[in-house]
Amino acid sequence: MEDATLDRRLGVRDAVGIGLAAMVGAGIFAALSPAAEAAGEALLVSLALAAAVAYANATSSARLAMRYPESGGTYVYGRERLGPFWGYLAGWGFVVGKTASCAAMALTVGAYAWPEHARPVAVAVVLAVTVVDALGVQRSSAVAQVVVAVVLLVLAVVVAVCLAGEAADPGAPGYEGATVSGVLQGAGLLFFAFAGYARIATLGEEVRDPVRTLGRAVPLALGVAVVTYAAVAYAALAVLGAEGLAAATDPLAAAVEAAGAPALVPVVRVTACVAAAGSLLALVLGISRTVLAMSRDGHLPRTLSAVHPRARVPHHATVAVGAVVAVLAATTDLRGAIGFSSFGVLVYYAIANASALTLGRDERRPPRLLAGFGLAGCLALAFALPLVSVLTGAAVLAVGAAVYLVRRR
Repeated sequence: MEDATLDRRLGVRDAVGIGLAAMVGAGIFAALSPAAEAAGEALLVSLALAAAVAYANATSSARLAMRYPESGGTYVYGRERLGPFWGYLAGWGFVVGKTASCAAMALTVGAYAWPEHARPVAVAVVLAVTVVDALGVQRSSAVAQVVVAVVLLVLAVVVAVCLAGEAADPGAPGYEGATVSGVLQGAGLLFFAFAGYARIATLGEEVRDPVRTLGRAVPLALGVAVVTYAAVAYAALAVLGAEGLAAATDPLAAAVEAAGAPALVPVVRVTACVAAAGSLLALVLGISRTVLAMSRDGHLPRTLSAVHPRARVPHHATVAVGAVVAVLAATTDLRGAIGFSSFGVLVYYAIANASALTLGRDERRPPRLLAGFGLAGCLALAFALPLVSVLTGAAVLAVGAAVYLVRRR
């Protein structure tokens, strides 16, 4: 019989690498354009707001992960602190939203690598990532750290080239035409790129010394991501302006070309592929752990809770997630997945903050004001997203809730 527990093999560096691979991934190459379209010249204000909400969420998630170092993240926290329904709703929103996001990441790789055959490339990438994740979490962590190092290096070069180019106007951006709703919508879209620290919390059952590791890894990964995004967004705005950035389908490639460095464009494109693959790797890893936790509680087929006796990973859950993502990548156009995914993730973190508010002082409760800000911020950003994203996300959550209630009866 297979043992249904996971080994604690990950240290701080491993957890930070996995979190950064999810955050400093395809989002930095894709999310800036729709956010600039919504926020205009106030893009950096949206970025600051998204970062502030993300910090509140990260603090709540880290404190909860120390209290409940199990696979599943907010699914577990909601279940233990608010009741089974809220845990289930968090897990449902996370799995559905992030599965769609995985397909979008894979299609990003296909679009950059071989546009004429984007879907076959996307499916091949999904299969490769699934195999890596199924081989063991330590291999996934090692790959994630290499991806992060490459992406951060290239992004540093992009920032330097953009700010040094003749086309750069590095002065303070203006805010003409900016609206409160636009800033909120831009922050909600940018939040898509900050949500990677959830991967760290969902791996709570596989980290050594959870209190120390999670307490350090979550804020460290988020801090590096915030600094990176701020530098890249500032440099891209300086070269392209808000209108040019909003119109670009490949904003960073367009920025380095406008800065007078066309030779760097292929490097940016290759890096975008590597970054999207790294994000996909971390996402499949995190989703499979939430599926594991939900299957343990009977919300999903029990077979998905199986753990491989040698690799010590939930191999059935990993393969199932990979198969669903491959089908979506082969059959669906998911260009609107950023808004849909952001809605699901913001609801997920709203439940995390609500769960954190129930912690006692002896349970390392975060400051109530911070957790309350995170809860209110998540809800505000979620309902400020484009209407189609809100309606689609709400419909998916309603379907999940209906399934839960029918099963309970």
